[in-house]
Amino acid sequence: MSIKSVCVYCGSRHGADPAYAEAARETGTLLAHEGLQLVYGAGDVGLMGEVARAAQAEGGRTFGVIPEHLVRREVGKSDLSTYVVTETMHERKKVMLWNADAILLLPGGAGSLDELFEALTWRQLGLHGKPIVVLNTNGYWDPLRALLRQVTEQGFAGPETADYLIWADTPVAAIAALRDARS
Repeated sequence: MSIKSVCVYCGSRHGADPAYAEAARETGTLLAHEGLQLVYGAGDVGLMGEVARAAQAEGGRTFGVIPEHLVRREVGKSDLSTYVVTETMHERKKVMLWNADAILLLPGGAGSLDELFEALTWRQLGLHGKPIVVLNTNGYWDPLRALLRQVTEQGFAGPETADYLIWADTPVAAIAALRDARS
């Protein structure tokens, strides 16, 4: 599989732990150094803004997608390599996913979970085969891992569902996982 662009799902807030913003900046820097285009929600706030500004600072290509109703709220970052304004959230998620070769989840809230679960469901249904990497900064996503284990143990998904997620504790490990998926 050839990975040239990575869809990053992350928070529109910084979160309580400064390590989240640090990991977002490191992720943006590493994506640029790897020559991977960042595909994300086009906001200039929270972790979204951190990852995008870091990628841009290193000369990385950035592809942002934002729905019309969030342009002001998430401060639409129109100085990206590609800036797309959609009509709806659903259209945003679709454009982001179809313009990326892999998915990378950073800490975030309900929106990040929504994006992850749609990508995971589409993978489960065979609509794509893109790798999905979860950056588990300081164990932030440990409850998600336990929930997915519960879902499969209780028979609501096959064990392969959990296998669709690749777990990484650091941005370096997350990029290494993407590099491995490339070969």
